[in-house]
Amino acid sequence: MVSLVRTARVLTALIVAALALSACGQPEFTYVRDRGGTTYFKVPATFTQLDAYPIELYLSGDHPNSQAALLRAQRVWSTAFDRSADPSVEHLLGSAEPFVYATVHQLTAEQRDTVSLNGLRDFVLPVTEQVRLRYVRQALEANQLPLFNRFEPLSDEVLTLDGGARGVHVRFNYQIGAEVQTFDHTAILDERGATVSVMLIGCRSACFRARAAEFDQIASSFKLLRLPG
Repeated sequence: MVSLVRTARVLTALIVAALALSACGQPEFTYVRDRGGTTYFKVPATFTQLDAYPIELYLSGDHPNSQAALLRAQRVWSTAFDRSADPSVEHLLGSAEPFVYATVHQLTAEQRDTVSLNGLRDFVLPVTEQVRLRYVRQALEANQLPLFNRFEPLSDEVLTLDGGARGVHVRFNYQIGAEVQTFDHTAILDERGATVSVMLIGCRSACFRARAAEFDQIASSFKLLRLPG
């Protein structure tokens, strides 16, 4: 009987150890740095990482074989993560599951001279009233219906960070097609005024409300790193 008890205890210990090793093999988060090592964030390991290059072409309007696209690729780092079972970069602008897009831009001399807090707000999508009006006017002049409609501001926070870096954290709704999409946008200008780091999280408004804590966790992990030297 004692032998059986000891055997059972040994088996129980082995099972617990095996479960612990299994858990260690499945990290809770994916940790991400840009190629310059200056910007950091984490997303749940359940998200699938995607090539964000198609997003860059969409946002910039550059032809993939143009010199502008080549120069942009040298100055811009980006990545994307999708929670959908069928991940796609198209989910940036509409999905029932969370989508994360992050980018770091090395600013040109001209951009350094003109970047502002409003510029940070409008870095990816039209947020300020002036840029929203310009967006609608340009779409109508091109005989196109605006993709983004019925803008609803939800929150707007100015960030004052260590070392002189500054930024904005804004949350807003847009109606895109038949659905209302919620976006959480963080943009940070580094202390030298040389780079802008941006994270954009989005999903349908009902999804965003249900998973607000998860979005807050992802957004709060988005930080600048101080490198030695």
